[in-house]
This record gives sequence, structure tokens and C-alpha cells, in this order.
Amino acid sequence: MHARARSEVASIAEAHALLGLDGPAEGEALKAAFRRAIKAARPDHPGGDDAQFRRIIAAWGLIKMQGPGRLALPAPRQRPSLTTVIPLSPMQALQGGEVSVSLGRRTLNIHVPAGLRTGEHLRLRGAGPDGSDLHLPVLIRPTAALRVMGDDLYMRWSVPQRLLDDGGRVEVETHAGLRSAWIIAGTMRPTTQLRLKGLGLPARGKRPQGHLFVALTPCADAPSSAEDLLMRFTRVWTPERIAA
Repeated sequence: MHARARSEVASIAEAHALLGLDGPAEGEALKAAFRRAIKAARPDHPGGDDAQFRRIIAAWGLIKMQGPGRLALPAPRQRPSLTTVIPLSPMQALQGGEVSVSLGRRTLNIHVPAGLRTGEHLRLRGAGPDGSDLHLPVLIRPTAALRVMGDDLYMRWSVPQRLLDDGGRVEVETHAGLRSAWIIAGTMRPTTQLRLKGLGLPARGKRPQGHLFVALTPCADAPSSAEDLLMRFTRVWTPERIAA
């Protein structure tokens, strides 16, 4: 089944998805998610999008309206059904492909195009119980290796602390293969990230090509090639062998 995308904030579940949340959140966690999402979508920043910026603001307002102790509407007599979302991994958002979605007792196999963003809707023709069209929101869920924010991808990569301090070439294994970058001595801070241009979500409609941001985390120093050679030399050429 092929789908066509449209965008709107239609439910509280979609509002959470627009902020990059899997479900309800409160306090600082909710504020932090909103700050990340609004920063990524700011139209005056590279990769920002005015329509997405407005949707995120609308999502924040909807969540605040239905916060603890305040209901936007009278409590329903029956518990409403949860909104079905189309869950994607970051790699599925990158490449597109086939996704299975459960609708009650039915399971639909949906072809999703590459480059979908969280909060977009897919139109499923004739997928409703009465043969009508369904419009389901997309939710890109993070994995241990990758997460998506707006148009961009984020990941972590471990490098020796010495490399962060002294500078040099770092090689990063990305979803697109091995990429290298240069670290300048004295410029790395705990919050510094490498930006690998063009390795984010592909361009789609008015949304531009995203980038891949790599947070470098220090790990135990591995010996350099020269140090490794010296250690092997000292293990083999003991003082007794040198004297002989």
C-alpha cells in the first residue's frame, strides 16, 4: 500500500510525537523536548522550517492545555481509543521501505517513502473499517545508535581523550560508511559536536537535506602506532638479549 503525506496537529499523541516524545512527559523532560524541537525547526537557522516551527508551537500549546489538572474538554463517558502511529526507525526514515502497522485485528504492510519526518501524516487509501481513507501520524523512534531531531541525525562516537586534547584525525563509522574529520587542539568542549554535512534525512518537499551530528565522548586511551611498536620491541628485546 502506498501513502501520501500531509501535515497537521490533530491529537495529543501527534503533539508528543512532534516534540520527539514516545508518550506523555512532565516538568523538565517536557520542557527540554520542546526546546530541542523548537531549536531544530527555527526558520532563521540552517535546516529550519517555518511550517514545522508553527506545528511545534501548536503542539506545545495543546500539551499545556491538557496538562495535569486541566482538561480542554469534559471527560468522555468512554475511554477514547489511542491514536495509531506509524513507527519508524531512523534508518527507515532515511531509506524508506516496508512497515507493518496493526489496526485492530488487521495488519497493514505500508510502503513509506524516504525522508519522512516525525509529525507528518500518511494517507492510507481505503484503510478505514468502512473503506474510508486513514491519516496516521509518523513517529521516528530513537535507537541506541541513532536519533532524529527535525531534519538531522544525532549519534555518539568514542575517541581517546588524548585525541580530544591534542587534536588529530578522527574516523567515525556512520550509517553511510566510514567518515573522517580533523580535530583542532584546544577547541573541543564537552558539548562540541562534529557536523557531517548531508548525512541527515534526505530532502523532501520543502524540507532540506539534513546533517549528521556526532558527539565525541572520551574513552580510555589506545596506544598510538609508534607506542605499540615500542611496547612490542621492549617485550622481545630484553636486556639479556641485547647484551648477548
